[in-house]
Amino acid sequence: MAVVEESGDAPVTARLDAIRQASSLTLRLSGAWVTASVAAQDAALSRLDPGDASEAVIDLSELEQFDTAGAWLVDRTKRQLEQLGLAVTLKGLSAARRPLLEKVEQRQACPEPPKQPAAFISVLTDLGTATFEAGRTAREVVNFLGLTVVVLLRNLAQPRRLRGTSLIYHLEKTGLDALPIVGLLAFLIGVVLAYQGADQLARFGAEIFTVNLVGVAVLREMGVLITAIIVAGRSGSAFTAQIGTMKVNQEVDAMTTIGLDPVEVLVLPRVLALVIALPLLTFYANVMGLLGGAVMATIVLDIDLLAFARQLRDAVELSTFWVGMIKAPIFAFVIALIGCYEGLKVSSNAESVGLRTTRAVVEAIFLVIVLDAIFSVFYSVIGV
Repeated sequence: MAVVEESGDAPVTARLDAIRQASSLTLRLSGAWVTASVAAQDAALSRLDPGDASEAVIDLSELEQFDTAGAWLVDRTKRQLEQLGLAVTLKGLSAARRPLLEKVEQRQACPEPPKQPAAFISVLTDLGTATFEAGRTAREVVNFLGLTVVVLLRNLAQPRRLRGTSLIYHLEKTGLDALPIVGLLAFLIGVVLAYQGADQLARFGAEIFTVNLVGVAVLREMGVLITAIIVAGRSGSAFTAQIGTMKVNQEVDAMTTIGLDPVEVLVLPRVLALVIALPLLTFYANVMGLLGGAVMATIVLDIDLLAFARQLRDAVELSTFWVGMIKAPIFAFVIALIGCYEGLKVSSNAESVGLRTTRAVVEAIFLVIVLDAIFSVFYSVIGV
């Protein structure tokens, strides 16, 4: 007979007696088979060797305490012995403890982790998932565009439906409040263009054409592009966060319940405000960019403001100004549309607000740059 007994200071311990008789093995469990005292018996049961026994009896009649840890050890031992070909029976299990053991016996084995596919397969899977998601998002954005246009036409037919107070409020937030950051960045862009252009053109003795470079670059591309990117990061994200927070607070659902159209109440004022504000901001950015170029030309090239203005008049045509300005309302519509769309797609948790806000900024800037590239190709084809 082999006896394994836990040593410790606890008044009641878990004890295990292994009794061998011919081809029979009896495991007598006694004491407290609970979480605090079964650690040693866990190791002993794992090392148990039934030898040439063909049947086993697990005697539980002398148990004093029994919990889930003890029941799990009993069930594990029973399964191990059965896998070795022994006929196992339980003896002395009281009616009060039987439901606990039966519950443990119903446990499911932890599933094996799925096999990791090859790296190439993973790349193809991720690419396919991203492509499908991009296509689904593009379809939903087009649907949202159609819905917005329908609501816009309905409000144009019935001007009284347009929320003037909301329009003025968002016009102030997206236009007037953006003047400092737009003006500062446009001024610095003009400074950088003038400085870099003068540094390169000085090699050919053509410093005066720095004015041409600054004028064309700011009016055709940089003014409207920098302004649109700033507005996308500032106002587009604000639209998503505002509408997304309303979604989390179920305010959008409340609007729908009382018969208000969320697109008409939330989306349309923001879209119209940005379509009005962005061209004005672009004009302001053009002025500040040219001013930055003039200041740098005065400092680096000794070209005074009057000479800068004369050269700018000869270098820049009115069409150059309109080439940039035409882009502004289109960029504004796209930025506002994406911001509002992502806001309405927010689910009912705060994490979704952050994720959708980030997506709105990234998607708006991406679309602005894509549209700017399309405009550049179009203008080149028509010779503007």
